[in-house]
Amino acid sequence: MADVTKNIEDHRFEIRVGDELAGYLDYNIGEGEAITLPHTFVEEKFEGQGLAGQLVRAALDDIRSEGYLVNPVCPYVKNWIGKNPEYADLVSAPDADADADDAAEGMEEVTGVDPSSDPRI
Repeated sequence: MADVTKNIEDHRFEIRVGDELAGYLDYNIGEGEAITLPHTFVEEKFEGQGLAGQLVRAALDDIRSEGYLVNPVCPYVKNWIGKNPEYADLVSAPDADADADDAAEGMEEVTGVDPSSDPRI
């Protein structure tokens, strides 16, 4: 059986099978109410057992219980939340703002128009 614990000192959630560390999910606490989740890792010998999903679920449950939102930078976490919409309410809106900023910068590169000077953007 796998157990998930929060390792506050190393800023990560860890999943263990017996006494062995099977994987972890890093987290960063920044300013505001969002916790960034940059990276999920599972040891090769434990892959394919659903441990990463258990780890993400436990981490998100803990984050929800503490009253925080998440910035899911890790592609695995983003994908997992997409497949588990009951956790979508935890995703921080600033991530959407960052996507909009990236898109505006991309428009300037393609069109040559400064998005800050164009009232339509």
